[in-house]
Amino acid sequence: MQRLGLIAGNGKFPFLVLDAARAAGFEVVVVAIKEEAFPEIGDRGATSVHWLSLGELSKLIETFQRQGVSRAIMAGQVKHKQIFSAVRPDWRLAKLLLSLTTRNTDSLLGAVAKVLADEGITLENSTWLLEPLLVKSGVQTRRAPGEQERKNIDYGRDVARQLAQHDIGQTVVVAESACVAVEAMEGTDATIERAGLILRSLRGEASTLSRDLTVVKVAKPHQDMRFDVPVIGLNTIEVMQSAGATCLALDAGKCLLLDGEKIIAAANGAAIVLVAD
Repeated sequence: MQRLGLIAGNGKFPFLVLDAARAAGFEVVVVAIKEEAFPEIGDRGATSVHWLSLGELSKLIETFQRQGVSRAIMAGQVKHKQIFSAVRPDWRLAKLLLSLTTRNTDSLLGAVAKVLADEGITLENSTWLLEPLLVKSGVQTRRAPGEQERKNIDYGRDVARQLAQHDIGQTVVVAESACVAVEAMEGTDATIERAGLILRSLRGEASTLSRDLTVVKVAKPHQDMRFDVPVIGLNTIEVMQSAGATCLALDAGKCLLLDGEKIIAAANGAAIVLVAD
């Protein structure tokens, strides 16, 4: 039976990949990132689970080679800021970090992918086994975007694509064609929360800005589907509802709905539009 490696970050994404890989007949060797992965990853029937620190690139390679892994998938968030916080890199990762001219997600993970390839380990697209969960084109919810929401989407896409082009972030939050918050290292949900706080701070002030927020999340212009693929989970819908966001716009075929139809049901229940173009 063929073996597949799984580099597991946080969230549900690694669980979905593990289940899909096992259903496809693979023996799965999991390298779980100590700082990120959920402990339950060890209870999902993997052939073996190895807990490594984010900085242990050499041990990751040695583990896969020892386990006979030549193909792997990277799934689950690894917070960008984690890499530059308390993580102690081993010699291989330290050398890689020093070689980077820019320390954005693409350059960092791209360099890791190259190191793996040089060691005989090919990184597959993270969505390879999860194609049905990629968001389809069109309005996914009962309600379609209103006139102002559509204006917000058009403006938000322009802004988000500029950010994504420079690998700064992939999410912007808009109110009445005004950019309220943009994503950097903090992640999508934290960006939405911040936008909600900004608008709440305007209550009682002489502001004409609508309190209805539109969230736009895009793929990068040349999105590498091996890593950092845009994902949306149920928590994002909950955060949107709390922040006062009424519309979520995504890139069709480039964003994973981690909870599938449950996300659409939750959006309908919260009267949130979900649309993909």
